[in-house]
Amino acid sequence: MHPFRKAVESGDMDAVAALLADDVVFTSPVAFKPYTGKAITAAILRGVSRVFEDFTYIREIANPDGRDHAFVFTATVAGKELQGCDFLHLDEHGRIDDFTVMVRPLSAAQALAEAMGAQFERIAGEAAEQ
Repeated sequence: MHPFRKAVESGDMDAVAALLADDVVFTSPVAFKPYTGKAITAAILRGVSRVFEDFTYIREIANPDGRDHAFVFTATVAGKELQGCDFLHLDEHGRIDDFTVMVRPLSAAQALAEAMGAQFERIAGEAAEQ
């Protein structure tokens, strides 16, 4: 099991943050432009952990060189069941330098956007504290 998956499944958000490169680029399924930097990405991931219910990884896929991973998951947000995938790329030091999330269906993505929007002031504050 990849250390990222292990950290997420155990709820250890400090361990998740430790796996991020300083210049990580996070592409959200519900935001127009990517977010750059460890502090904001870690804060967003903490926010997601607060809004997702029943989060479960159901599949882990890696390319042979171990630098690209896909983690397929299910979760519930505001009563909407969703399926999604975390796509990670690791830099030469094994840190996550590119993190893209995709979710479906549209109704669940909309629920996620609303739930994360409600979290964003707290997320911005957490990122500023880093």
